Amino acid sequence: MQMNNELKCNLITVIVDYGKGSKVVSVAKKEGVRGATITLGRGTSNLLINKFLSITEIRKEIVFMVTNTNTCQKALTALTNKFHLDKPNHGIIFTIGLDRFYGYHDKENENLCEKAGKSMYKAIFVIVDKEKGEEVVESATKAGAKGATIINARGSGVHEQKRLFNFPIEPEKEIVLMITKEDLAKDIIDAIRKDMDIDAPGMGILFVLDVKDTVGLIG
Repeated sequence: MQMNNELKCNLITVIVDYGKGSKVVSVAKKEGVRGATITLGRGTSNLLINKFLSITEIRKEIVFMVTNTNTCQKALTALTNKFHLDKPNHGIIFTIGLDRFYGYHDKENENLCEKAGKSMYKAIFVIVDKEKGEEVVESATKAGAKGATIINARGSGVHEQKRLFNFPIEPEKEIVLMITKEDLAKDIIDAIRKDMDIDAPGMGILFVLDVKDTVGLIG
């Protein structure tokens, strides 16, 4: 039976201090999350001692995880309790309902994503192996995309876990972000799914968010 890979799903985003990203993923996986992407970021500090020492920026890790609604709630509770995210200065966690999502392989869940309201623009995120981001952009451009941003990251998923001397290795990833008009989104998504074989295990994931307001877009 052909599996439907478009699921009722949520994007979990966790922002924690540098070095904790992999621990966040480990806890989430125990609750059923099947993969994650970690990117580097930086936060600002208003603590007086840090200002005195000229330390006003703190390295952060941002963890993105896409999962179904039931698993999302379990992961949210587990992560909040484990990392004390309900207390000040311990991190931030939030979830966003997704408009569309492809590349999630779970035979126990075949429900469609809940569709968000119509918006003029869509944000398309594609996470693929390092050096494949340009291929995604090329595919999207042929389908009508006007531009894209490629972000370096690392991934940890059930189809890509490798070990060296019993230590897990997290492969490098690229996140491709495109903002496009709603009427072009389907053609772009279909082109990327076909050209990058997104629906095959371990080949990447693609998800779509509604964009409320935009400034600076051309075309």
